[in-house]
Amino acid sequence: METRVDKYLFAMRIYKTRSIAADACKKGRITMRGVELKPSRTFKIGDTFSVRKGPITYTYQVLQLSENRLGARLVPEYLRDITAPDQLELLELARLAGANGRDRGTGRPTKKDRREIELFMSDDYIDEIDDLDLDNDEE
Repeated sequence: METRVDKYLFAMRIYKTRSIAADACKKGRITMRGVELKPSRTFKIGDTFSVRKGPITYTYQVLQLSENRLGARLVPEYLRDITAPDQLELLELARLAGANGRDRGTGRPTKKDRREIELFMSDDYIDEIDDLDLDNDEE
């Protein structure tokens, strides 16, 4: 038994719609052994393929085939994630880089917060710090 690549990617919840999965294939984001896959190519049990999403390349192995979209809890029975640890580190670094220092759920900065941020980011504030450091070095 075989299943089309775009159907399988949609059924395994890697992409939200089948058309998005087909577009990813056409853009060369789905590969198997270094070869870009077309949406009409078929998967067999045991195939290993890679999906490039942003800076990370995920690698999966086909355990079972299905053309119908599955519940999230059933996906591990059909698909094994064998992504390399270095790719997962990239994901963690990207997540940490996205954190900008504000606590989650605090909402937008107030006018006072915005003024403090602008003062901190301004060149004048950096010059003041440099002046303070020079005074300490002279002592």
